[in-house]
Amino acid sequence: MKKDIHPKLYKNAKVTDVSTGQTFTLASTKEEIVVDVTNLSHPFYTGQHRIVDTENLVKKFEEKRKVADGKEVRKKSDKRNARNRKVSEIKGGNKLTLKDMLSQIK
Repeated sequence: MKKDIHPKLYKNAKVTDVSTGQTFTLASTKEEIVVDVTNLSHPFYTGQHRIVDTENLVKKFEEKRKVADGKEVRKKSDKRNARNRKVSEIKGGNKLTLKDMLSQIK
């Protein structure tokens, strides 16, 4: 076998669970490991429902949801009708056809 090709093995590597703060040791090629979820905190293993939000995604979603609740939702047809009303007001009530537009260019 070749010498010096294997990484160093740490028999007492420290593993830290960020969500619970618990630590334990195991054998690894790294001295210290920091993880978000382990079997000590994962809902599947604990039977408890818990939201692990390391990047505040849940908080951001809730803020967007509050803002969206305050806004009125418009249908596509309502938007289209409003746009058509604006166009007709600008053009004096008559919609221009392609033929009319081309005749104006000449």
